[in-house]
Amino acid sequence: MRVMEWVRDRATRLGNDPGAIAWMLLVAFVYGTATFVRSQASDFGPDHMMILASNLVVGRSDLSSLTTINDIVTIGDSHYQAMSLLPAVPYLALVPFHDLWPLSRWIVSAVLGILAGWLALPLARRYGPGGSADYWVAALGAFGTLLFTLAIEGNFYYLAHLEAVLLTFLLLIEWHDRRRAWVAGLLIGLAALARPTLLLAAIPFGVALLAEAWDRAGESPASRGESAPGGEWSWPAAARIFAVPALAFGLPLIGAIAITGWWDWVRFGSPLETGYDLAWIEPPLAALRAQGLFSTSHLPPNLALFIGGGFSVRDTFPWLVPSVDGHSILLTTPAILIAVGAGLRERLNQVLWGAVILVAIPVFLFYGGGGASTYGYRYAMDFVPFLVALVAIALHERFGNLERLLIGLSVAFVCYGFVWQVYK
Repeated sequence: MRVMEWVRDRATRLGNDPGAIAWMLLVAFVYGTATFVRSQASDFGPDHMMILASNLVVGRSDLSSLTTINDIVTIGDSHYQAMSLLPAVPYLALVPFHDLWPLSRWIVSAVLGILAGWLALPLARRYGPGGSADYWVAALGAFGTLLFTLAIEGNFYYLAHLEAVLLTFLLLIEWHDRRRAWVAGLLIGLAALARPTLLLAAIPFGVALLAEAWDRAGESPASRGESAPGGEWSWPAAARIFAVPALAFGLPLIGAIAITGWWDWVRFGSPLETGYDLAWIEPPLAALRAQGLFSTSHLPPNLALFIGGGFSVRDTFPWLVPSVDGHSILLTTPAILIAVGAGLRERLNQVLWGAVILVAIPVFLFYGGGGASTYGYRYAMDFVPFLVALVAIALHERFGNLERLLIGLSVAFVCYGFVWQVYK
């Protein structure tokens, strides 16, 4: 009954919000149409996640057939995809519908992309200054980040990013609204099942939850009559103040770590083996991996690519040629520069910047650069949603022609990514 009441309440709110309805129709139409156009320029057929999902249903964790060989771990006669578990989960819904398997890559990616794009507006309304500025922020989130190009590509490698962005948008909305510790922990844990780097976001959000518990307790235990003799902390008082949010936040994270360990143990015989050390990859990537999956030696080239990687030029349409290794985020989403205006004085801003910095560390230490065979710096999408929220906050102080230009350029660059994917 409570679920039905919630659904009716949401439906009523949506019916009274023509702006939200128009936004949802726009996102669905653009993402759907772009996916259809992109699919016509590609081959059809079940991808690895569809194969894996069908095997999971019958108790197998390997791939019974292969369409590519990159990132494949071969143990005996079995082949495993070195990838986290969550990308295979949406495909489970399509297992009974064999006729849809050739279309599964497009269906799953488009649906998740549309859902994430829809959430860009409620996110913008919560963090933005209101009015037309919120729609500019929503346009940035849905059409000015690589969320758009990843969603329409029908590539299972990109699916983890789509899931992570969707869950991070939900986390940010929850954080602004009710800020329930268990929901925040669950959303970060689920996002980490798609992109493990996001587990680091638990640090600033967890610290903030404990700080808020302290604030609710008062300036000192004595103010609540819970101090030990002499006015010092008593452990029972401290436990009551901190234990509940810590447990509510931490248990879902522990569960996500346990599921990840179990998944790796089932496939590779160890909860600490992700498979990326064992997988076959192309020789250029293998040479980088030999320096370490995560290494400071990868930091300079990764930062150079993230900041300064550019396009080359050819004499046929569409003329600008992005590197398959990715290129500067300033040539895909320059509007992230607006986030600098958010500052660090508010606790919310500190949490968001903390998430950006901590999640970015493993991204820039990773051997894979911006993400092989990609448009833009794909791995940056692990922390870009936090930057979108910071952009919305910054617009409270200034929303002028420069900000509109940066958001407009972001949408233009990302749309060029679509043109390149279709006509390359």
